[in-house]
Amino acid sequence: MDTFIGLLSDKLGILFDTTFHGICPSKQPPIFVDYMNVDNVYEDVQDIAALKKSVKETLDDYNSTPGVVAMDLVLFKDAVEHVSKIVRVIRQPRGNMLLIGIGGSGRQSLSRLAAFICEYTTFQIEVSKHYRKQEFRDDLKRLYFTAGVDNKPSVFLFTDTQVVEEGFLEDINNILSSGEVPNLYKPDEFEEVRTALSEFAKKEGIDDTPQNMFAYLIERVRANLHVVLCMSPVGEPFRNRIRMYPAFVNCTTIDWFSEWPQDALLEVADKYLDSMDLGGEEADKLKPSLAKIFSLIQKSVSEYSAKMLVQMKRHNYVTPTNYLELVSGYKKLLTEKTKELGDAANKLKNGLSKIDDTREKVEAMSIELEEAKTKVAQFQKQCEEYLVVIVQQKREADEQQKSVAQKSEKIGEEEVKCKHIADLAQADLNEALPALEEAVKALESLNKRDMTEIRSYGRPPPLVEKVMEAVMILRGVEPTWAEAKRQLGDGNFIKQLMNFDKDNISDRTLKKIGQYCSQADFMPEIIGRVSVAAKSLCMWVRAMEVYGRIFRVVEPKKQRLYGAQKLLKEKQDALAEAKAKLAEVEAKMAELKQQYDEKLAQKEELRRKAEQTEMMLDRAAKLVSGLAGEKIRWEETVQDLEEKMGYLVGDCMVAAAFLSYMGPFLSEYREEMVTKKWLHELRALGVPCSPNFTFVEFMAKPTQVRDWNIQGLPSDSFSTENGVIVTRGARWPLMIDPQGQAIKWIKNMESERGLKIIDLQQSDYMRTLEGAVQFGLPVLLQNVQEKLDPSLDPILGKSIIRMGGAWIMRLGDKEVEYSFDFRFYITTKLSNPHYAPEISTKSCIVNFAVKEQGLEAQLLGIVVRKERPELEEQKDNLVINIAAGKKKLVELEDEILRLLNEAKGSLLDDEQLINTLQTSKTTSQEVSEQLQISEQTEIKIDAAREGYRPSAQRASILFFVLNDMGRIDPMYQFSLDAYIELFSLSIEKSQRSSKLEERIQNLNDYHTFAVYRYTCRGLFERHKLLFSFQMCAKILEASGKLNMDEYSFFLRGGVVIDRENQMDNPCTGWLTDLAWDNITELDKLTNFHGLITAFEQYPRDWNIWYTSAEPETAGLPGEWDNACNELQRMLIVRSLRPDRVSFCATSFIINNLGSKFTEPPVLDMQQVVEDSTTKTPLIFVLSSGVDPTSGLLQLAEASGMAHRFHALSLGQGQSPIATRMIKEGVREGNWVFLANCHLSLSWMPALDKLVEQLQVEEPHEDFRLWLSSSPHPDFPISILQAGIKMTTEPPKGLKANMKRLYHLLTDQQFGRCQKQDKYKKLLFCLCFFHSVLLERRKFLMLGWNIPYDFNDSDFEVSENLLSIYLDEYEDTPWDALKYLIAEINYGGHITDDWDRKLLLTYIASFFSEMAVSQPFYKMSVLPTYYVPKDGPLSSYKEYVSMLPNVDHPEAFGQHPNADITSQIQETRMLFETLLSLQPQVSSTQGESKEDKVLDLSAKIVEQLPEDIDYEGTAKILSVDPSPLNVVLLQEIQRYNILLNEIRTSLYALERGIQGLVVMSSELEDIFQCMFDGRVPPAWEKAYPSMKPLASWTRDLVHRVEQFQKWALTAHPPTIFWMSAFTFPTGFLTAVLQTSARANSVSVDSLSWEFSVMTVDDTNITGPPKDGVFIKGLYLQGAGWDKKNSCLIEANPMQLVCPIPTIHFKPVENKKKSGKGLYQCPCYYYPNRSGKTGRASFVVGVDLKSGEKPADHWVKRGTALLMSLDN
Repeated sequence: MDTFIGLLSDKLGILFDTTFHGICPSKQPPIFVDYMNVDNVYEDVQDIAALKKSVKETLDDYNSTPGVVAMDLVLFKDAVEHVSKIVRVIRQPRGNMLLIGIGGSGRQSLSRLAAFICEYTTFQIEVSKHYRKQEFRDDLKRLYFTAGVDNKPSVFLFTDTQVVEEGFLEDINNILSSGEVPNLYKPDEFEEVRTALSEFAKKEGIDDTPQNMFAYLIERVRANLHVVLCMSPVGEPFRNRIRMYPAFVNCTTIDWFSEWPQDALLEVADKYLDSMDLGGEEADKLKPSLAKIFSLIQKSVSEYSAKMLVQMKRHNYVTPTNYLELVSGYKKLLTEKTKELGDAANKLKNGLSKIDDTREKVEAMSIELEEAKTKVAQFQKQCEEYLVVIVQQKREADEQQKSVAQKSEKIGEEEVKCKHIADLAQADLNEALPALEEAVKALESLNKRDMTEIRSYGRPPPLVEKVMEAVMILRGVEPTWAEAKRQLGDGNFIKQLMNFDKDNISDRTLKKIGQYCSQADFMPEIIGRVSVAAKSLCMWVRAMEVYGRIFRVVEPKKQRLYGAQKLLKEKQDALAEAKAKLAEVEAKMAELKQQYDEKLAQKEELRRKAEQTEMMLDRAAKLVSGLAGEKIRWEETVQDLEEKMGYLVGDCMVAAAFLSYMGPFLSEYREEMVTKKWLHELRALGVPCSPNFTFVEFMAKPTQVRDWNIQGLPSDSFSTENGVIVTRGARWPLMIDPQGQAIKWIKNMESERGLKIIDLQQSDYMRTLEGAVQFGLPVLLQNVQEKLDPSLDPILGKSIIRMGGAWIMRLGDKEVEYSFDFRFYITTKLSNPHYAPEISTKSCIVNFAVKEQGLEAQLLGIVVRKERPELEEQKDNLVINIAAGKKKLVELEDEILRLLNEAKGSLLDDEQLINTLQTSKTTSQEVSEQLQISEQTEIKIDAAREGYRPSAQRASILFFVLNDMGRIDPMYQFSLDAYIELFSLSIEKSQRSSKLEERIQNLNDYHTFAVYRYTCRGLFERHKLLFSFQMCAKILEASGKLNMDEYSFFLRGGVVIDRENQMDNPCTGWLTDLAWDNITELDKLTNFHGLITAFEQYPRDWNIWYTSAEPETAGLPGEWDNACNELQRMLIVRSLRPDRVSFCATSFIINNLGSKFTEPPVLDMQQVVEDSTTKTPLIFVLSSGVDPTSGLLQLAEASGMAHRFHALSLGQGQSPIATRMIKEGVREGNWVFLANCHLSLSWMPALDKLVEQLQVEEPHEDFRLWLSSSPHPDFPISILQAGIKMTTEPPKGLKANMKRLYHLLTDQQFGRCQKQDKYKKLLFCLCFFHSVLLERRKFLMLGWNIPYDFNDSDFEVSENLLSIYLDEYEDTPWDALKYLIAEINYGGHITDDWDRKLLLTYIASFFSEMAVSQPFYKMSVLPTYYVPKDGPLSSYKEYVSMLPNVDHPEAFGQHPNADITSQIQETRMLFETLLSLQPQVSSTQGESKEDKVLDLSAKIVEQLPEDIDYEGTAKILSVDPSPLNVVLLQEIQRYNILLNEIRTSLYALERGIQGLVVMSSELEDIFQCMFDGRVPPAWEKAYPSMKPLASWTRDLVHRVEQFQKWALTAHPPTIFWMSAFTFPTGFLTAVLQTSARANSVSVDSLSWEFSVMTVDDTNITGPPKDGVFIKGLYLQGAGWDKKNSCLIEANPMQLVCPIPTIHFKPVENKKKSGKGLYQCPCYYYPNRSGKTGRASFVVGVDLKSGEKPADHWVKRGTALLMSLDN
């Protein structure tokens, strides 16, 4: 961007005389949009906030559109700019976009939004499993119909993840460039389109011809269709596509979605934080800090991803999606956690408040109880006093009662008497009473009127008068009418009559009345006739008279009665008084009794109350003491929770980040990021966070974690973190699970919920998925590769749409209702997959690779279970019990809290609560006690188990060594399950011992070797030593016996960074710079100080050590011999003699592990079959030169399976046959052999499925599946893990080869030849010959010019010939045998003449009369190799087994130096491979790759000489067109072309790096070569070379110098440096031609004679008379004796030596090379075989062979080289 603004400023200044700053004061380019107002006016936006608001509203409109997947976008400035750019481009006619950015950067979402703003329809293809070109074309037709026929403006949104076939891009390229997709429509299809278009065409006046109509359609399509391509810049495909499809760049506007800038990150964070309540003013002040931390987290993860890529070669992409997930995840988590902790705290607080409440009540009660108790005592006392009084009074009352009773008795008798008298009187009275009553009645019936009636008589009738007189008499007044009348007038008259004192009528009155009554007419009836009233009065008078009469009789009686009564009355009164007194006493007693009762009741009441209170108090005591523990704990917990709530702001941040980002990282990175980066930042910015935060404790409940562990999740923290990420992450997990730990756990965890397991090889997996999505079942998609099927996108993206109240997900063409219970898990067996950013954003990648601690715990369990089953069972039960106990405790506590919370009113009244509390309490106490006991037992058990830890630790280390091997070769895959099985076997088979230490030692030794044996079968030779060494190093490292600094140096060597201050090399004569670099760096290590000084002091001693044949066993100079331990010695060997490192490594392994770890066992196929089961495929890992088929056939025969052995070589079209063969084999019990699986990789997933099937079904017990394949990264891992792997390759070393050859021979074969003595010896020679030919390859160029693949059939045919020819001929036909074996059989492979010469030399020395006749005929100068004495086959085998493991070069006739090159190469390989297993230590970030290359490029350009003046030289030389001059001109031409090539390519590269031209693939190659310090292949066209770039450039300068000088002087040099010629053969021919012309002879008759000069070049003053002097050649494979001018043995460590100048002299008719001469081939450069079309061989030079015969030098591989490789 800065460059662009700079450019803009320049142009503005030059052309417009203004500045960028002047136009844009904010330094931000302006944004122009046309969607801010109604009229779509295109204008400069001043107010960014308004623009954002406008876009936000549009987004809301979009999201509320039915049927779309809502997009949650944060529209920060960059996003709005992108939208505006897209809108601007697609609003334009034919405007198309290319959006470049990694997946998850918002390309598609913003495009959709832009299309919505423009009111265009967005069209996107939906890729399904079977989506191919045809489906794509159908989609395009639909799109063309929408745009071309329906005339709807459309956006075609296409992403590079939808490229199922590259052909799609071809079509899109055409759409962009011409709008036309070739052959899109078939004629009948186009007819439909044409008909639909005809209306519109007519209107526009277009002729209805197919041509015109098609053009019209395309025109309309181009007007309406806008292509928006979204591509990811990650990886190769992008660059290739941009190069291949020019329209992607030419016909689109490119918009880069670069990484979000800091302010975008902050803005997004702000947006989310804005709406959040962090709890209080204080916390809200933290928001800016939080936003800052969010962005820092995103940045730190990017940094660590880069670090992990460098160190572990693991890719991880950090995209904006992760960031959005982090921010929204934070919000969600904070809310959830605040609620969770808040609820927990409130629950406890509520419990506590209830407890406090109860406590207060209890205090009040205690006081009440005290009071009650004193009252009870008082009442008790009072009651007792009352009791005394009551008893006394009772006595008094009793006495009184007695006297009253006696009196009562007496009175009773008298009463009876009285009653008798009264009765008598009453009886008399009773006579008079009726009349009286009648009279009274009569009187009552009278009323005032009646009286008035009587009164009204003036003169009453006589009867009335009579009556009245009688009445008057009775009243004691005058008996006159007048008086009567007066009296009658009285109102009370009748009343007076009625109340008349009838008891006291005087006798006189009675007498008078009697007279009246005795009259006859004084009868009421009679009188009644006269007057009713009178009648009544008459009745009254009469009654009175009667009464009076009777009363006279009754009165005395009455008097008597009265007297009696009076007496009685007195007595009664006395009695009453006594009674009253008694009553009083009784009342008093009753009162006392009542009071006593009351007091007693009160006392009882109080006592009851006290008891109740006491019971309550007791309850309360129970409650309070019962909850006392809880109270303390709860208070602590509440405090803890509140403290935690205070930390939530920071803790949730780290946890959310952990969930979003940490899945792909290994534990050490996680650890470092959390503690060193995130928590550090949080604390620095003052955000509160827990002092010792751990993710697992924060996110998962211990009970849940224990469940997981029981379900099979390893118990180490790394795995637990993974468990949390998998179960709590926002995206569906994609688990990297090479050892199947995750899959096991998921299967156990989800099995109860009806887990469905699918993989992408199933035809109907989408159907299963649809069902699961709908019914909310968990699904496990297993064994995915690096690409996921695009049809899974809706599930991964959780694209759910709200339709009519239901949530719908579109899967392919189906709409499925979405259940929120649905769970989706993905696993892959790949150990280090590289997932594109698109996948990393859609899924949450979790690295489940097993960790040391996790595995160690598992293995410990296994070993203890085997060794001490009772312990492990106890441990298992304990774990389950403890888990259950802890769960129970939590449940009980929850129950207590629930009861407390639900309790209404006082706790003390709730008996059920108290009882529950009691039971809970006792249970929890029991549980706690059990837990304590369990935990103590667990500690004891753990201590006992700990004893076995060393074996688990060892086994764990070994597994990781095994596991690392997969990084070396894709076929080295080992399954954890198989390893665990192997470990169990080791436990069973290793030697027992009662002493634990001894037992562990035995087990470790046994298992270590078992692993070695088990693994070696499947390792290539070249990796076996490395494997042992890695095992050894890791075991020592674990036991702390390895100094890691020294070990690191051993692997890496010394790298000198600061050359300026490096000490000078004191021994430049023999010590290379590289070795000196090592020494100076080694000197810096603790134990090596003073090493440099030692070199300065004793250079000779060091030289002697350096040149010794076996420096690793030779004593070191000075005190260093005693000072160094084995590893330190190895460091010195590594520094000076890297060729001896493998020997050191071998002895290191032998000394630490034992010699058996350096002798890989021979593959025993029979054993392999026994080890295998029907479920294990047997896999041959192929290497060239060995075919396992014949061996397998033999094995089948030996096992009696020959008739059931079916083999098939895979290739095109073979898969159905293979499938059938396997199915038949499973059924019938055949052996099925599928060869060359690498040729049918596309079928491998299907084979994988078949092998997986084997694990489930029960095949026939004889069935075996044999496979063979060359190593290939795409070979299915699960097959490799399930199977037994065997490498097939020629064995390494003479001993191993001969062992193998003798192994192939049967006794019958060995004894079939008649001439046993000759046959056996020559067979031995043949075996040796074959082995030597094979093994000689290790000497590289000193071995064979071209490495040949001699194979077993060569040996078998030769052995056959040997047997036949010996039987046929009496004398041994040596020539025939040698010719047939060497020239024809083995020679058939040979294409190089010098190699043929070598072969014949060997056969001549092995097949000779001496070999047969001479006992113990020596095969080489070494005493070890000879033809053994006669004997049976076994004796030969025995002899072979006695041969040395490591071959001395002399066994091949080679010089000890010959090994050095191959050994150095071997060492380099060893170190490179070992280093690849170490995490890469990223060197401090120096200059970038680009800078380095630019720098180098500038240096080369600076060094390059000018072109040689060809024209000028040609002019000068035209006078003398001699052959040499012609050669010169040709050379000048070639060099000029090369120099030009170099200049132009470097110039182009420079521009490419600066981004001014496209980096073509050629420039890419040059860039890479220069970075690696290699010569770009394009520059090597002129002449071949093996030099690295730096010395190649120097060499080039020297070469050009020679010709420049020659051209300048026009004189050939005195001594030619022949190496400078691009075609030296041309030069030599020219020399011959010159000589032929000078001597007038035919050039064909000339050949060379060579003489090596004995004087220095300085003494050569002029050119020779004939021929030329040639300098600058090197001798390889021999030394040169200058004095005697002949070949001698090279000095130790001297790989090449310069040979003096040689005189090449043309001679005529030279005879064959004479005796004592060795014809030494001369090669152009060290690669003797040359390149295609360019041989390296130049000429054969005859050199004196010295003391040794020429054959000696042939075997030595002695040759001349014109240039070296450094």
